[in-house]
Amino acid sequence: MKDPNNPCLFCKTKNEDIIDENEFAYATFDSYPVSSLHCLIIPKRHVKDYFELSEEEVTGCDQLIKKIKSRVENDDETVKGFNIGINSGKVAGQSIMHCHIHLIPRRKGDVFNPQGGVRGVIPSKQHYIRKNK
Repeated sequence: MKDPNNPCLFCKTKNEDIIDENEFAYATFDSYPVSSLHCLIIPKRHVKDYFELSEEEVTGCDQLIKKIKSRVENDDETVKGFNIGINSGKVAGQSIMHCHIHLIPRRKGDVFNPQGGVRGVIPSKQHYIRKNK
């Protein structure tokens, strides 16, 4: 199995695989998509994780996330929501040590019970009963 970190897979993305970009980041489709049109927003500068991004890079990534979200919604009217996720560190599931942000389109009925959304990274914590206060 080839190591995606040596050389860094995201530092060598082919131009034809880039669906949009700005000065600080680019977007591409995920090679192992969770759903159709699952995209990655990737800073152009090689940094390990989100917490190493400059403010300008955070802004650039955020602008691209919003632009790609609109494009996905225009391309597929069945998309009714999104999950945005960042794995930071191996224990959080990061396998490519170059910051990347997942933009995952969601469709009604794509899972039986979507409650908890990103809380599903720890399955026993995803579904919960709200406490009355």
